Parts: sequence; structure tokens; C-alpha cells
Amino acid sequence: MRMATCPSSFYLCQSLPSMPADDRAITVEIGLNAAIVAVTSRSPRILAVSDEQGDSRDGLPFGPFNPAHYRTFETSLRASVEQQTALNLGYIEQLYTFGDQGRHRLAGESGTHMVSVGYLALTRTDAENNARLAEAGAHWRDWYSYLPWEDWRQGRPALIDQLILPALRQWEKGGHQDERMGLPQRRTRTRLAFGLDDFPWDEERVLERYELLYEAGLVGEAAIDGRAAATDAPPVGLTMRHDHRRIVATAVARLRGKIKYRPVIFELMPPEFTLTELQATVEAISGRHLHKQNFRRLVEGAELVEPTGMLTAATGGRPAALFRFRRQILDERPAPGLKVGGR
Repeated sequence: MRMATCPSSFYLCQSLPSMPADDRAITVEIGLNAAIVAVTSRSPRILAVSDEQGDSRDGLPFGPFNPAHYRTFETSLRASVEQQTALNLGYIEQLYTFGDQGRHRLAGESGTHMVSVGYLALTRTDAENNARLAEAGAHWRDWYSYLPWEDWRQGRPALIDQLILPALRQWEKGGHQDERMGLPQRRTRTRLAFGLDDFPWDEERVLERYELLYEAGLVGEAAIDGRAAATDAPPVGLTMRHDHRRIVATAVARLRGKIKYRPVIFELMPPEFTLTELQATVEAISGRHLHKQNFRRLVEGAELVEPTGMLTAATGGRPAALFRFRRQILDERPAPGLKVGGR
């Protein structure tokens, strides 16, 4: 096997001399996708961009990696996002490489396979940023519009019992082939993913739940990809372009886990905030309601914040104390975070 650089600097050609002529050159494009998260009005939001080809579905900011211009994936991604959305990213981390066959189908496309490196990025928003985003054709979307079964802040979503579980029960009946192939029983996967019977709900199993719904044909992407199981149930959640909703699910799962052992939640907070605002942001990300007094004891015990000595009347009630992130914690403790639950 020989790897060679193609004329376009961000392509790789894989030459296989023993294969038929049509299969000798497989062109792989390395792309970069960003799931950019902000929290506004107690709502966790994902930045979505419009499609220049007229596809009405939301997509994530994307750009090809060009090693002739950028030394690293991260610098290339930051430049692409700034060009597309006029947004400067703060915290950023790599998620996963998405390279399944057919994951990025385009009309008339042939001979090119798109492999995307997904990233999670956190940022803050204000009126000026939002105006620039609108000019760039980008907009914020509540991430629960893509994953509505994940929002447990008001209790168990009715959607789970009314639509999802009945459809999964029907899908489970076709699981005999899975068992013959040594795969986990569909009933067991459903119980684990959705916290049924003696299994608890685990807010970090976001990707497992999405992939289960994809396999069962309950999300629109499965039908578009031609991989949907036979079902009469309507698709749940907003459909995104390509496999971008899978990238979103991966980002949500990562962030829900991350806030428990790293203080990344403060990347989404203003420099000064009330404890009520901090709790609302943690609840927005984790998708679960937290007891007020227990949360405050948790924050105080973790020593993550310190009072500014100032008050705010913006809450509409009694003036509330303002706090800020205590950055010294990064030097004092190897894994400072908010242990709000989970596995």
C-alpha cells in the first residue's frame, strides 16, 4: 500500500495496485466539525449554520483541513469557524473521528470519502456576537430540539413513554439475528440506555441512546441514509445534515461527564454570576433538576467559587450575592469539578 499526497493539499490518495482500475484511488478528505455550545436564558444551545446549497436542515460549522496553511487541526478549525460565523472560540477539545462509510453524502459525489474530526467548543454569547452570527448565516438552537428525550429538568419526558418506548418494543421483536451474531439483546440495550426496570437513568449515555434510536429508525437521519428499520413511528427530534446529530450527541455526553471532574462549566458563565445562575447552567447541561440547598453545599464544599463582595438586583427579587470562579483551584486540586451525579 502506498500513501501519496493528492494535488489538493488536504486530500490523501490511497493507491491499491492489486485492485480493479476503478478502485485503485480512494480519495479521503479530512474535515473538521465543531459542536459549539453556549447557555442563554437557561437553555443549552448549539451553533448551527445554513447550507449554501439550500438544504434546510441544520448543520455544524465545518471546514477542510489544509496542512499547507495550518500546522494543527485546532488552528484550522478556529480559522474556519471564525470565517463562517465571525465567532472567536474559547475552550476547545477534540471529541472523536467520524469516518463511517456514507456519512457525508453529497449530490453527485463520487470517489471521495469524508472523514471528520469532531470538536467540542464552549463560548459565551452577547447581543454583539449574535448580530455577527446572524450576518454570517448562523444561529443558536436549543440542543434539546435535537435530543428532546434528554431533558429531564421537569421530570421524565412524556415523549419517552408515549412514542419512543412503544416503538423500541416493536423494534426489539426483530432482535433474534443480533443474538445469533453474539450481539447484546435489543431489550438489554434499551433497558441500559433508557434506565428501565432496575437500571438507573444515566445522563451520560447520550450517544448510546441516539445510536439506538438511529438503528431502530426513530430519527430522520436513518431514513435519509437508507438504514432505517421498518417502523410506523414518526421521527423524534430535529434532523440534521449528514451525521451532525451524532456529533452533537457525542459532544453532549462529553460535556455532561466533563463538568463532574473539570471546572469547564465556568467557560459558559459570565465573569460574575449568582449561585442561582450557576445552578441553572449546570441543570441545563446535565438535563436534570438539582436540589437548591444540596447544590449550594456542593459548590461551597468544592471551593470552586468565591464572593465578589457585590450584589445584583437583576434577579427581580431580593439582591443576590455575586460570585466568580476561584482559579486557584486549578493549582490546588487535580480534578476540580461538580459531582452532580452520574455513574
